[in-house]
Amino acid sequence: MSRILCPLLFITITGTMSALVLTTREEWNARPPVLIEPMTNPVPYVIIHHSYIPPACTTTADCLDAMRKMQDMHQITKGWNDIGYHFAVGGDGHAYEGRGWSRVGAHAPGYNNISIGICVIGDWTQELPPEWQLEAVHQLVEHGVEQGMIQEDYKLLGHRQVRDTECPGDRLFNEITTWEHFSETPKSTKENRKESGNASGVDDNKLFFFKHKS
Repeated sequence: MSRILCPLLFITITGTMSALVLTTREEWNARPPVLIEPMTNPVPYVIIHHSYIPPACTTTADCLDAMRKMQDMHQITKGWNDIGYHFAVGGDGHAYEGRGWSRVGAHAPGYNNISIGICVIGDWTQELPPEWQLEAVHQLVEHGVEQGMIQEDYKLLGHRQVRDTECPGDRLFNEITTWEHFSETPKSTKENRKESGNASGVDDNKLFFFKHKS
């Protein structure tokens, strides 16, 4: 399925921190989702991932390409409804819209409809993302809180805390354990499904139930 490239018109969100640059789906030329499932906001969790593949991107052109590659892998190869993450953050310091704030994700079974999943593009097993990439993650989460999309008392988790995976990589996971909202004890999947009112956990990533790096 082909994509039609369009000019980039980044959305710059200013506040007390340096400006957050949020690139919309249209700007990275995303394909339409197969299905959209609405999600209720504000959500109580933020879950951090790394992409592992594609690798880290350092230019906006490379990060745009990484977004398209992730959507291809999730939507075409794995047969999901869309790219699995709600947002991604690139090494160019920009945030990229995936499913957005109010659509059920496909990134962490049992949490897909009660969390915002953020992918830090790259493999962060042995190295940390650059400072500006981490800062963009903080800016994105803060923006979500300010907009009423994430609860003020949200819990921050690493992907490995909610399923059998190495994600988000040892170095990045160790980093996020120092962040203010990090929680060492996430609820069980059963409790989360009960809380969210959905017995299935609302995930369209049924092919993703194996130990993996991402």
